[in-house]
Amino acid sequence: MQNLFLRENINVILDYLEEGVQIVDSNGMIVYYNTFAQDIDGIDRERVEGRYLLDIYPSLSEYSSTLLTVIKTGEPIYNKEQTFLNYKGEKITTLNTSIPIKAKGKIVGAMEISRDITTVRKMSEKIVDLQSRLYIGKEETIKNKEDKEHLAKYTFDDIIGRNKQIIDIQAIAIKAAETDVSVMIGGDTGTGKELFVQAIHNHSDRRNHPFIAQNCAALPANLLEGILFGTEKGGFTGAEDRPGLFELANGGTLFLDEINSMPLELQSKLLRVLQDKRIRRVGSIETIDVDVRIISAMNISPTQAMEEKQIRRDLFYRLNVVFLEIPKLSNRKDDIPILAEYFIDKFNRKFGKRISKIDDEVLSIFLNYKWDGNVRELEHLIEGILSITDKNVITIEDLPSKMKLVQTEEKLGLNNILEGKEKDLITEALENWDYNITRAAEELKIPRQTLQYKIKKLNIKGKI
Repeated sequence: MQNLFLRENINVILDYLEEGVQIVDSNGMIVYYNTFAQDIDGIDRERVEGRYLLDIYPSLSEYSSTLLTVIKTGEPIYNKEQTFLNYKGEKITTLNTSIPIKAKGKIVGAMEISRDITTVRKMSEKIVDLQSRLYIGKEETIKNKEDKEHLAKYTFDDIIGRNKQIIDIQAIAIKAAETDVSVMIGGDTGTGKELFVQAIHNHSDRRNHPFIAQNCAALPANLLEGILFGTEKGGFTGAEDRPGLFELANGGTLFLDEINSMPLELQSKLLRVLQDKRIRRVGSIETIDVDVRIISAMNISPTQAMEEKQIRRDLFYRLNVVFLEIPKLSNRKDDIPILAEYFIDKFNRKFGKRISKIDDEVLSIFLNYKWDGNVRELEHLIEGILSITDKNVITIEDLPSKMKLVQTEEKLGLNNILEGKEKDLITEALENWDYNITRAAEELKIPRQTLQYKIKKLNIKGKI
């Protein structure tokens, strides 16, 4: 009775999952099928349970079905992409994790958890098709100057700043652009990594060839592999002849952002491509020669990425021939007035405004603000202000509340801020020990006499 109650509750829980769950016995007969699975496949569970798996999925075979493969091999399969036709004839793509079910050492069935990635797959294919039309057309890579500017529009002239770090980095980037070496760019989000990437491409001999950017964190591993290397019709269920980004970028530059988010098994394939200068489409046995310059980027330090095994060391050293670390905006504060003026001019033209300057009080706040979002945060702030203000000068009233706190702290002064923090810490320690001076001094790790002096100086009241 208890087991029946437990089973019924498990079934209810599984129906709330936003992944499809299927269980088959050792003969491939479906014994469980949750609500989300029937939504993916477009068929009621009553018509599924008790039937043979391939009767429900006629486009699969005993070789392409992840569930039947697990029953046959006894080995689990993790995050395997599978494309099939559902009962309505619709092409569906799922990301499957399939696990054998064993009892007393024998395989009695298998369970599969499926995530529907059909929309993501279609979107990625549309992106690749669009890139194909943009980059290679029928015969040529880039047809005209306008196409080239659309693909990689930034040059070194667009890098704004007089900070010494920026000037030094730009000088190194220009020299790297004049060669064909791999470049890796580090820096926090919003520092302007892709601006440098595009500038390097446009300053190189590859400037009249494709520039393609791909964020490696945006897609699952199986989709990313097909997007990078292409797919061959018949290579797997639902596969079509489609060039990958390496083919589309042939002769040009491929920018791989957040390279540390690429799965390690795919990193090994990328390393082989870089070494051999050949790619093999997914599902194909033929190789294709490619001539592509790789520029990569990470938003964490290379040391951290390698320590946390987010990037293979051999791949890192292959990509990191030249390394550019773009500084945070908080580390180049002398550029803030220049950047602010540049963005005001930019959005004046966009919104038809005539903002002439920034109030000195606002500029002081800008120079003391943390800018966690870096240059991008400054740009978006000024864009937001100019989109709604009708004044000619940006004043403190135009700033968001979090930035006005900076002004409050400035007016308080550093000594007053520190004194307030000290008073709070001492009061907390005294309350922790019911105002026992000796115990509170031990917690604060200061002499008892020093604590008594500070209590008097800071005018701390209580049970003293």
